[in-house]
Amino acid sequence: MTLKKLDADPSTLEKVLEELKSDESNRNKINFILFLANNDPTTNRSWCPDCVRAEPVIYKTLEESPEEVNLIRAYAGDRPTWRNPVHPWRVDPRFKVTGVPTLVRWDGDSVKGRLEDHQAHVPNLIRPLLAPST
Repeated sequence: MTLKKLDADPSTLEKVLEELKSDESNRNKINFILFLANNDPTTNRSWCPDCVRAEPVIYKTLEESPEEVNLIRAYAGDRPTWRNPVHPWRVDPRFKVTGVPTLVRWDGDSVKGRLEDHQAHVPNLIRPLLAPST
């Protein structure tokens, strides 16, 4: 149906989540957060090969869904920033992100499903996350 993409980083993710939650038009939409590596300014491609592989598959799979979907692309930073063991998303008890890309279904205030870096590029694993919640 429709895929709306929103961008965030460690300093703006909370604001984006609050805006999604407070907007009445999002009540019936499925929300995802895709934790990604930033693009390398010298190549304009992600420094993370798994992100390069997974991103187009995730976008295509979500766009093909009959459901309305919001996707927050949460950019973790450059390689040294992401590798820091106290990166905000590594230590946040809600996310506990250990690798990028990580795709999470976000319902309200909690993770309702997730695919880690080694799974996030597989359409047959992404599609079940699109099932309407009960």
